[in-house]
Amino acid sequence: MKFVRYGAEGAEKPGMIDASGQLRDLSGHIADLSGATLDPSRLAEIGEIDASSLPKVDGMPRLGPCVAGTGKFICIGLNYSDHAAETGATVPPEPIIFMKATSAICGPNDNLVIPRGSEKTDWEVELGVVIGKTAKYVSEDEAMDYVAGYCTIHDVSERAFQAEHSGQWTKGKSADTFGPTGPWLVTRDEVADPQNLGMWLTVNGEKMQNGSTRTMVYGVKFLVSYLSRFMSLRPGDIISTGTPPGVGLGMKPQRFLKPGDVVELGVEGLGTQKQTCVADT
Repeated sequence: MKFVRYGAEGAEKPGMIDASGQLRDLSGHIADLSGATLDPSRLAEIGEIDASSLPKVDGMPRLGPCVAGTGKFICIGLNYSDHAAETGATVPPEPIIFMKATSAICGPNDNLVIPRGSEKTDWEVELGVVIGKTAKYVSEDEAMDYVAGYCTIHDVSERAFQAEHSGQWTKGKSADTFGPTGPWLVTRDEVADPQNLGMWLTVNGEKMQNGSTRTMVYGVKFLVSYLSRFMSLRPGDIISTGTPPGVGLGMKPQRFLKPGDVVELGVEGLGTQKQTCVADT
């Protein structure tokens, strides 16, 4: 099943994509895609609704983030062996964990706002994992029971803020619009193997990233289990699992985003995003 949230920012409604690709309104059945609604058993119940009985949503409404009420936006750094190599970094012996402010979350096709003073705004296509029920001290064998589904994430990064201003990475990851999420929340049952998904990103039509989750160092099962040792994972929390090679930081010469650039990206089976870069005012 593919679930969406659509409408004006702050007033999104829940929706479902039917077999023909038509957007259907779910607001008569649930208030939003958040909290208890994300429990895998609840999502399965919603999926049993006859999509043809739901109202059609005409036109091309704005799509919001596919999950509401995210409490934690957890990111994994240097989690692709080939990406670590392009940056000259060593694959870490345990996952690198950092937080992205939830205020960075935006719709998949909203403008990407380059913050004031930025000279090194960079792109990163990532697989997002959405938690569906509270996980604490869970084993790898049971980890997937706590996953509601998957989505495409753009982990936008300001490299100077991240690495040249001392301290931790969070300040280079958390500007407004630095977390486009969606378009769809795709339920776990529709993704046969999250460790075998193609992923890509272009800037102004030029292919920059063309990778696969096959090269992830730490896979989804491990990450859910590992993170649950250090913090409770709650419904709506998002794990952004790292990026393949092809980021601007790793290019020679380095290349970064500027106002007017158009970024498009996608993860196999999880939908695509498109953002136009604009300067903050």
